[in-house]
Amino acid sequence: MEKEIDEKKQGTSLVLEQKEENTKKLFIESYGCAMNFSDSEIVASILTEQGYNTTQNLEEADLVLVNTCSIRDKAEQTVRKRLEKYNAVKRSINPGMKVGVLGCMAERLKSQFLEEEKIVDMVVGPDAYKDLPNLLKEVEEGRDAINVILSKDETYGDISPVRLQSNGINAFVSITRGCDNMCTFCVVPFTRGRERSREPQSILEEIKDLWERGFKEITLLGQNVDSYLWYGGGLKKDFEKATEMQKATAVDFAQLLDMCAVQFPKMRFRFSTSNPQDMHEEVLHVIAKHDNICNYIHLPVQSGSTRILQEMNRQHTREEYMALVDKIKAIIPGCSISQDMITGFPTETEEDHQDTLSLMEYVEYDFGYMFAYSERPGTLAARKMEDDVPEEVKKRRLQEVVDLQQELSHRRTSRFLNQTVEVLIEKESKRSDAHWSGRNSENMVTVFPKGDYKPGDFVLVKVNDCTTATLIGEAVGYSNMQN
Repeated sequence: MEKEIDEKKQGTSLVLEQKEENTKKLFIESYGCAMNFSDSEIVASILTEQGYNTTQNLEEADLVLVNTCSIRDKAEQTVRKRLEKYNAVKRSINPGMKVGVLGCMAERLKSQFLEEEKIVDMVVGPDAYKDLPNLLKEVEEGRDAINVILSKDETYGDISPVRLQSNGINAFVSITRGCDNMCTFCVVPFTRGRERSREPQSILEEIKDLWERGFKEITLLGQNVDSYLWYGGGLKKDFEKATEMQKATAVDFAQLLDMCAVQFPKMRFRFSTSNPQDMHEEVLHVIAKHDNICNYIHLPVQSGSTRILQEMNRQHTREEYMALVDKIKAIIPGCSISQDMITGFPTETEEDHQDTLSLMEYVEYDFGYMFAYSERPGTLAARKMEDDVPEEVKKRRLQEVVDLQQELSHRRTSRFLNQTVEVLIEKESKRSDAHWSGRNSENMVTVFPKGDYKPGDFVLVKVNDCTTATLIGEAVGYSNMQN
């Protein structure tokens, strides 16, 4: 759950520029977190070279792929429904169609999908996308194809992703893959493998390419970006075996973030997701030092109770988390902080729940991603813990968390009233075609009348009003970030 899941993007099918010489049709849908959408861009790039153009018409596709998420039961159920739909089309309209599952569910449900239920032709894990050409040959020759081997060093640093459905302004750049934190509620270490980092030069080259193509904001992406550590390749856990030279020349997340900010001073940087025990003070000083690094940290906590944090195998206590928040507020005054929260984790008592509410009050989160606990097969919690909190109690506690977050969000948004904020224009406002919408450094959505401005402009906006989640104002000129 250490991931922001944008409900509006779920099930989006990808559209690429068509290559005239390509004759085969690919339909690809994505579910889950930003990492999955980023991975779909890598897959599309690989398949473009294999003669595929994308289509949004399922019925005409030669190859249908769904990039899957195992983080919540709801996501898995949705993907199952989509697989039923694909197979119905295959039976009645397009018998030559091939169906494949990518991503986190692929690893976990490989034998079920291929052998027991026979609902797919191909299963491809998150580290095996470069093997797609070979797997497609197997499928075309009438055999089921599978590769879910997790890699120690695959980072796709040598593949330049095709940007899909992009607004040409914001882009994700993956810097790490996998995770070493064995949180008992999470399947990521089992579906995406152990943690490894991407070579810094390939990251900077990808950002340079995006800058030259007019992009203005980059989000550095990973299951746990604070853990970034490049020492020549290999798993993070093997760093202790590195040579003295490798250790002396290693690049950590604070250094990488600093390099990005210095080399691209007119580009804005965000990052996600952070893990509290891995966030070092040096990162906070780098954020404070550079105007082009956003004052926003997504800092999942999951629970405000130290006892429940231990049950979750989180590597921090309530008090350590609060101390980190104090540091953030001291070093980066006004920084926005958002949360992930789970209610109703096994054995959670009313006292534990009250600890969560009081922690939220202490931190004053700007916004959050809140869920009732759902048992995920394959996790330690599913194997070792009884899901013993009644559903109605989980839901009531979740509602209390959501209600409190609404109050906090309104309080935090109100702090910008009568202030002037820098906004990067991203798109037209959903509510009015006479207004632009963008975000300020603290990740607050801001809307204002269009005037003569355009998407991609950095604009100063005087804030006159707000809702719980949106600032409303008027532009008063360009900011220093404008070229």
